[in-house]
Amino acid sequence: MSELRLGSAGVSPARRASVGSERLFLAAALAVGLLAALPVLSLAAIALTGGTANWSHLARTVLPRATGTTLALMAGVGVATAVVGTFTAWLVTSFRFPGQRVFAWALVLPLAVPTYIAAYCFNELLHYVGPVQSGLRALFGWTTRSDYWFPDIRSAGGAVLVLSSVLYPYVFLTVRLVFLMQGRKAADVARTLGAGRLRILATVLLPMARPAIAVGVALVLMETVNDIGAVEFLGVQTLTFAVYATWLNRGDLAGATQIALLMLAFILLLLWVERFARRRQRFTAGRSDTVRAGAEQLAGWKGWAAAAACLVPIASGFGVPLAILGGYAFRRPEDFADPQLWRALQNTIVVAGSTALLTVAIGFLVAYGIRLTNARPLRVLSRLAAFGYAVPGTILAMGILVPFAAFDNALDAALRAAFGVSTGLLLSGSGFAIVFACTARFMAMGHGSLDNGFARLSPHLDMASRALGHGPGGTLRRVLLPLMRPALLTAMLLVFVEAAKELSATILLRPFDFDTLATFVYAQASRAAFEDGAIASLLIVATGILPVVVLTRSLARDGRPRAD
Repeated sequence: MSELRLGSAGVSPARRASVGSERLFLAAALAVGLLAALPVLSLAAIALTGGTANWSHLARTVLPRATGTTLALMAGVGVATAVVGTFTAWLVTSFRFPGQRVFAWALVLPLAVPTYIAAYCFNELLHYVGPVQSGLRALFGWTTRSDYWFPDIRSAGGAVLVLSSVLYPYVFLTVRLVFLMQGRKAADVARTLGAGRLRILATVLLPMARPAIAVGVALVLMETVNDIGAVEFLGVQTLTFAVYATWLNRGDLAGATQIALLMLAFILLLLWVERFARRRQRFTAGRSDTVRAGAEQLAGWKGWAAAAACLVPIASGFGVPLAILGGYAFRRPEDFADPQLWRALQNTIVVAGSTALLTVAIGFLVAYGIRLTNARPLRVLSRLAAFGYAVPGTILAMGILVPFAAFDNALDAALRAAFGVSTGLLLSGSGFAIVFACTARFMAMGHGSLDNGFARLSPHLDMASRALGHGPGGTLRRVLLPLMRPALLTAMLLVFVEAAKELSATILLRPFDFDTLATFVYAQASRAAFEDGAIASLLIVATGILPVVVLTRSLARDGRPRAD
């Protein structure tokens, strides 16, 4: 960047054009980064408007219990998802056993199931009159609840089970990609030195995969902290529940926002501690040789045990919801003709698709701007924009609604005074507000995938392209963009699936008579008629299945050996 300081006389026309392109990319990236960070900045402004009058009461009565419950829930879900996601990723990438190729993509299917739907389904399966307890009473002759003990699904332990069942694919995806990309060389060397399977996993593969495990668990923990539908239904009072109670029951939006920002600070502290702990660790991923090419065959009972270990999380996170929802849908085929249901499906696809495109476009522009200029303001904005993922959806929606409503009111007042024309609610009363909220909510996911994709591309590619006379735009179009297609597809599909499931922000920001599948299901469940929303729940799952399968297949292709 030293050439940027030279006078125009010492710089060639091509270099001046390149510098101009870099500045243009930087300006555009800063603009969209600031726009994506707007909800977080708005939340900070709202939090500063509140006083501390309610803090003493909250600190005595609400926050200690809610904080303890949240920490316990995070610990349980974090450990469970890390173990299940890492172990299953190791099995499907390092060994061959019955059903291994099917499990490689089926293990991602629970990602298509929203946590609130999973909670409804587990409750239907495990409550007192559900099929499990009814079957036990019939089998052993028990007649009342006092005759036996059965764990209560509506508890903190039940919440750990439900959330872990559907969130472990975050860890599975990130760890499996590392196992696919780092090849078999390190494991083969360890094997030649006499190390066994578990020792290789513990001393070679896990240290290499630690950053990926941390990323996956961080996403899981943010989803756990942000969840309101499942924990509310299961009766678990977390900090997020305290945020909603402070806002809705006490009418204290500023206090609720302050609690939400404390949650955000806690998440950021966890991420900083993990990065600080591995600050001196460096691993180089070799070519994908691939894991499948050198995978070890598990014969006999070991192969079937590996298959069972992969089948259990699939059955828990995907099989149980599918069976419960399918049973309700089979008994109510007339619900398929409900026009409101199909309008909700159309709205869901439009919102999720628009969110995926907007998020990936912003994330790509910011990530390339950082690669091109390494400007500190842009790096700060990118991190600030990613904070939205750690803020509860409803509070984030308020961070959008306040500035959007202010803009709408100011524009309407100005046009009324000048021309006598009323514009109404252009931003806050339209579907754009939902798309913008989902974009801010999932910017961390989209930008993180793209930033990791750029990190895998050597900077020498840019230098070689510049040496051949291509500017930043030409380098991006001809060299980097084709190589970034897997990362782009990954980011787009992940954001699409998550946006299709988003509930809390959509409820607050949706226009009148505008339903997505998530709000349709919530409306039915809120009046104790979850079976009426079974088909809509199945459609949410189906909407997410195809992107999940495509994503898994793209990762598998990324890990296949390439012919020289």
